This record gives sequence, C-alpha cells and structure tokens, in this order.
Amino acid sequence: MKAEYDLSKLKSRKNPYASKLKKPVTMRLSEDVVDYFKGMAEESGVPYQSLINLYLRDCLANGRKVQINWPQAA
Repeated sequence: MKAEYDLSKLKSRKNPYASKLKKPVTMRLSEDVVDYFKGMAEESGVPYQSLINLYLRDCLANGRKVQINWPQAA
C-alpha cells in the first residue's frame, strides 16, 4: 500500500445511498403497540424499530390509508 495517495484528481459525486438514509423522528406510541413489535422482534431477531419501519413501508408500497370514522356530533 502506498504511503500517500493523490486524491486531487478524483471527481466528487453524490452519494447514491443518500436517498435511503433514515431520518430520526420522535413518536409517541401506545405501550401495547411497542410491546407487540418488541415481541415480534424477539421472535424474528430483527430490531423492533426496523419492524415498525418495514410495516409502515409496506403500507406506503400498497397505498394503505387509515380509515377513521368519527362519531357524529348530536
């Protein structure tokens, strides 16, 4: 291996993986929801945060939308 490398001739380029980076967010989740995913994490050996991300990604890929039916005001 060389003691020094000449990097002055290298051209810069965008990181091709930058779009795949994860963004840290703070979320408030019900304790039972967290326990559910932690249980799945123990069974599968995948971190629970990754499982939540996979589930949400699946919702995104399949165009799932939450359907909320609020009670009508009297």
